[in-house]
Amino acid sequence: MQATKDNSGRIGPWLVVAMCFLVLSLSFSARGSLALAMPTWQAEFGWSRSFLSGTAACALLVMAVIAPFAGNAVDRYGPRILLCCGLAVLSIAMVGVASVSGGGQSWLFVLAFGVVGGSAFGIMAQHVVVAAIAMNFSTNRGLATGIGTAGSTAGQLMLLPVLALLLQAGQWRAGYLALGTIALLCIPLAFLILRAPSTQRKTVKGTVQQTQSLKSKLWRMAKSPAFQILFWTFFICGFTTSGVIETHLLPYAAFCGFPPLPSATAYGLLSGINLAGMMLAGWLTDRLNRPLLLAGIYFMRALCFILLLYIGDNYSLLLIFAVLFGLADYSTVPVTASLLASRLGVGVLGLSMGVLSAGHAVGGALGAYAGGWLFDRTGRYDLLWFSSVALALGAAFLAATLKEDRRDRLAEAATA
Repeated sequence: MQATKDNSGRIGPWLVVAMCFLVLSLSFSARGSLALAMPTWQAEFGWSRSFLSGTAACALLVMAVIAPFAGNAVDRYGPRILLCCGLAVLSIAMVGVASVSGGGQSWLFVLAFGVVGGSAFGIMAQHVVVAAIAMNFSTNRGLATGIGTAGSTAGQLMLLPVLALLLQAGQWRAGYLALGTIALLCIPLAFLILRAPSTQRKTVKGTVQQTQSLKSKLWRMAKSPAFQILFWTFFICGFTTSGVIETHLLPYAAFCGFPPLPSATAYGLLSGINLAGMMLAGWLTDRLNRPLLLAGIYFMRALCFILLLYIGDNYSLLLIFAVLFGLADYSTVPVTASLLASRLGVGVLGLSMGVLSAGHAVGGALGAYAGGWLFDRTGRYDLLWFSSVALALGAAFLAATLKEDRRDRLAEAATA
């Protein structure tokens, strides 16, 4: 198949990257807010940590169901309507959370955050963004993907510390209403920027993969050894990031005696380094051996969990952890996406990343629930940290078994 003209030097594709960055900023800030507000809701409503962790797990499971369908939809129809709908659903979810007025309304909280919010998180997600960016770039795709997906942490730099201030002032509802309002205001902006050019439509719908049925695409993925390896590494990625760190780092910081604002500051630092780490990983993806790069990221993540065992009441160690883990947090995304595009093609990148994201979400749900369950029964997080070390080392080993092939990169460029 003939490659299309590279669009990476034009302003239009980079506006798509910017819009994707903003969408992920809102989605991941809303997801991360549960961990920050968990101690407040425990005190105000009397909810257990297991219940709140279970709600986070519910959201991740809903994401797992939504992800493959959202990925297939972006492959077929582009990101415009999909992300606009996601913003609307997120707005409804945040208003629903703000409407909870007592512990007896736990059902409303589960519905708003776990079900409606989980649906929005599954649509406004990295697999949709990765496919949207790949449609617009044939060179510098790794860098563009790294910048766009870095929005998953960027919004937390500003939004979570503001929410922490509102929590300290007893005004957490105002924070959720603000998130809902911002999401609603972004809909017309997304509708304008994500308008698919004619060249993009030809690129996406003209590929061989688009003529295949969903069943045949899924069967092709299932038969790919590389896809199988990347699926299980991404499952572990979900356990150790969305499940463990996003859900339990801030409660762990509170357990260690750190107040909400310093804890949120440390998490904001992690998000800031994560932002740089994803961009760096995207840049390196275009230049280095990708399997070894991915293995190195998971190995570094394992070392970071060892550090968590020694935090105690030392705030400096918490900040050091934030810096190191930030480099190894979501930096797996541009590398994984590039390997998938090479092995399976850009035309099914949304679907293949969607299936991986479903595994990521299930792993995250397991990590979120396991953390709360272990804490309620042992009063500590040590077993969770040890489990995360072992799993991250396993992911590093799996990634290292993949082979880099220059023909993969040529195939990736050809399908662009």
